[in-house]
Amino acid sequence: MLDPDHPIRFKQPGLLHACWAVMKRDLFLAVGQPSELLQPLFFVVLVVTLFPLSIGPNPDLLEKIAAGMIWVAALLASELNLERLFRDDFKNGTLDVLITSGHSLPAMVLAKVVAHWLITGLPISLIAVVMAAALQMQPYAIGVLFVSLLLGTPILALLGSIGIGLTVSVKRGGFLLALLMLPLYIPVLIFGAGAVGAVAAELPAAPQLYLLAAMLFLAIPLCPLAAAGALKIAAT
Repeated sequence: MLDPDHPIRFKQPGLLHACWAVMKRDLFLAVGQPSELLQPLFFVVLVVTLFPLSIGPNPDLLEKIAAGMIWVAALLASELNLERLFRDDFKNGTLDVLITSGHSLPAMVLAKVVAHWLITGLPISLIAVVMAAALQMQPYAIGVLFVSLLLGTPILALLGSIGIGLTVSVKRGGFLLALLMLPLYIPVLIFGAGAVGAVAAELPAAPQLYLLAAMLFLAIPLCPLAAAGALKIAAT
């Protein structure tokens, strides 16, 4: 099992190998800490299970608010492990190795974000489908919900990487991170939940999904650049 306090080593040249080494290390460390993997999933299940108890078992009402409720739960759950994206690397010196490795830091930031999404975002998207089925959402609406989460959760992770880069050197920066990130998350939440709401209103969901896809394509190159710049400043 990999030691989280042991900085990463690059044994072979090449950017692809460096990115793969970063991803593999983060995935192996996550597998060694199953509680970190299960915590966001339990949070989604808990929120979606308790919320109907507070408003009553009205099927029509639950169907109307199910998409927004699941999206809010997914957004908040994705925040739970976000702080660990760079903070441990900052503390144990791995961040310095990444910066001085000679490889593209934005590319390696993107590799870490991909690993984080595989650990957190993808499982949240899958468990959200199960919870949507439990709330008796229509099959087509569940499919749109799943697609919106597959597009939206990577955007949340990419935007979050900027916030972590800005607060990585701040002790107990979780509250500051939430203040920075939640306003940026609102458009993702609106379009993600709006796509499913359009299905319920018998309107096309494609415009909202296209907007999410456009946001994702913009975030993939731009967010790692911004996060890398913030990390370099924090490391100096």
